[in-house]
Amino acid sequence: QVQLVQSGGGSVQPGGSLRLSCAASGYTGSRYRMTWFRQAPGKEREGVASIDTYGRTSYQGSVTGRFTTSQDNAKNTLYLQLNSLKTEDTGMYYCAAGGVPISRWFSPDLYVYWGQGTQVTVSS
Repeated sequence: QVQLVQSGGGSVQPGGSLRLSCAASGYTGSRYRMTWFRQAPGKEREGVASIDTYGRTSYQGSVTGRFTTSQDNAKNTLYLQLNSLKTEDTGMYYCAAGGVPISRWFSPDLYVYWGQGTQVTVSS
């Protein structure tokens, strides 16, 4: 059974950095597109960053240049480095895996496997 276990997150001031991890088990991670989503209170879940089986990345416009996603296939672990954080980056962050085409990478309904979520709070 596929499991995604997240770690990292926390509270930082604006301009700070955090790193999130998502460890996959039960399959070889490189078989699926891996994507980070976030959800702020009262808002819909939105795609933040994605990486496909070839290592190609896609980002939401608001995080381009600030967030970087990567994966270590040997460890079956996905990472999200969050730099220059802003208050609007606050939310619950989830990793997800699925056979999703690049044209729909930001659609949460297409992902099969989900991590448990980790909170990121950016506040002064």
